[in-house]
Amino acid sequence: MKKLLLSMVVLFTLIIAGCNQEATGNEQEDSSLKKVTMVLDWTPNTNHTGLYVAQAEGYFEEQGLDVEITLPGESGADQVVASGKAEFGIGAQEAVTEARIQDIPIVSLAAIIQHNTSGFASPADKEITSPADYAGKTYGGWGAPVEKAVIASLMKQEDASAEDVTIINMGNTDFFTAVERDVDFAWIYYGWTGVEAELRDVELNMQYLTDYSDKLDYYTPVITTNERLIESDPETIQSFMKAVTKGYEYAIEKPDKAADILIEAVPDLDPELVKASQEWISPKYQDDATQWGVQDEKVWQNYGDWMYENGLLEKELDANSAYTNEFLPEK
Repeated sequence: MKKLLLSMVVLFTLIIAGCNQEATGNEQEDSSLKKVTMVLDWTPNTNHTGLYVAQAEGYFEEQGLDVEITLPGESGADQVVASGKAEFGIGAQEAVTEARIQDIPIVSLAAIIQHNTSGFASPADKEITSPADYAGKTYGGWGAPVEKAVIASLMKQEDASAEDVTIINMGNTDFFTAVERDVDFAWIYYGWTGVEAELRDVELNMQYLTDYSDKLDYYTPVITTNERLIESDPETIQSFMKAVTKGYEYAIEKPDKAADILIEAVPDLDPELVKASQEWISPKYQDDATQWGVQDEKVWQNYGDWMYENGLLEKELDANSAYTNEFLPEK
């Protein structure tokens, strides 16, 4: 009897030890992933699909990363990334340019969309068919100096003046509510708000910035990091960008499946809008570039020059320091 009891104790001890060893092994496996944070520029949308694909398909894990995708706080993604509180963020070339001039150490790693798809939109019944028609109308924006400068540059080409435009800050009010209330036109990304207008059967008049100046064909949005991380931990950036590139390439090749991944990750989104937007935007991620994410010095220099010429920068931009292609996977 004693031998039987002894055998049972030994067996039980071995089982417990094995379970503990297995649990420890799993913890070690989980802890081997490096935790990093990606801060979005706005609520999740199809600009961000490649990130959610990389997360859902395990591309980050393949690179040894545990990536948390978070929403921006009041300070915004650029400030969080610049401070080092997040390793990566979503920004735009105009904001990165302004930051560089102010010696804020953020750097663009990749262009999410190869060409600027933004412009000024208005319901067709407002009868705004060109920048000259902005005169006497109300523009709803977010309070940035660049807004009036862009409006002025477009109107100037048609011998009109931005001084004849009423500019108000519409805050977080959505485009459709604003134009029904007190706004005639606003600056939108067609790939989301324009597509939503199509689904709502709202006919828009659209003036794309790229139709009026090559210098306004800048990168928006972009993926950013800070200089300190580039200097101290380039391996993490390399791994992150390899996974993200794979995510966006998936979204280019399989827009419908990519849309499903975004919908599953963010259930509050309108599935119909996500699918329609993804179909519209997927071909534009890479467009005519040699690969997804690649950036051209000329694009950075042109827009920096435009901002400087329009009094938006205190000094000229050192374009080479504002972006890098070195962390994109070699093709």
